[in-house]
Amino acid sequence: MRRSPGARIGASIAVATGLYGVSFGALGVASGLDVLQTIALSLLMFTGGSQFAFIGVIAGGGSGAAATAAATLLGVRNAVYGMQLNAMFRPRGWRRFVAPQFTIDESTATAVGQDSLVERRRGFWVAGVGVFVLWNLFTAVGALAGNALGDPKQWGLDGAAVAAFLGLLWPRLKGREPWAIAVVCALATVLAVPLVPPGVPILVAALVAAVLGWVSHARAEAGRRAAGAGVEGLGPDLDPYERGGHRHEGEDRP
Repeated sequence: MRRSPGARIGASIAVATGLYGVSFGALGVASGLDVLQTIALSLLMFTGGSQFAFIGVIAGGGSGAAATAAATLLGVRNAVYGMQLNAMFRPRGWRRFVAPQFTIDESTATAVGQDSLVERRRGFWVAGVGVFVLWNLFTAVGALAGNALGDPKQWGLDGAAVAAFLGLLWPRLKGREPWAIAVVCALATVLAVPLVPPGVPILVAALVAAVLGWVSHARAEAGRRAAGAGVEGLGPDLDPYERGGHRHEGEDRP
């Protein structure tokens, strides 16, 4: 296991991600949740983006329904990850029921980044289980110490999560199109904040991203179809009366 690249990468990601669980714990208590509720959120929901969205809406005065909608929206991506990993690993027995709990950004990224199936499985389980254990451990630490720390902004904990997720997002913004979509969604969020209740701006941004993604996909499909139509009929003209590219003597065209 020491020489396993999947295990090494998974372990390093687990430590790096688990440590800022203390930020979620402190912010969860600061948003109005008690210690047990904050810990339960990490145990049961266990997807950082959704958890921060949930407490962010609650802290902003949003309703439970808005918080749940925002968290669910961000959690949909895990279902997509699950389909991809299920096709890759085809888990059996108890692993089939346990794997969804550990299917998160970090475990998925670690798995797909490996070259062999064995290393993909190792990377997935080491990252997934490692993040789960450390994230919940440091969530409890942050929640218990939340009152002692005082205002989370004083310690920069409110920005720690943002910085962490920007670090995960940054490598994926390759090319002009992802940057353009990110800028448009950010602009839509800023414009929506003063006009709609807390929790709704993220839904607006998601709707904008979905529309832009659909338009981009439609344009790409149209381009592929046009390219396919453009090459039709450009193949070599073959004479069915010629064998091996030469007409045999005595064979005349009708």
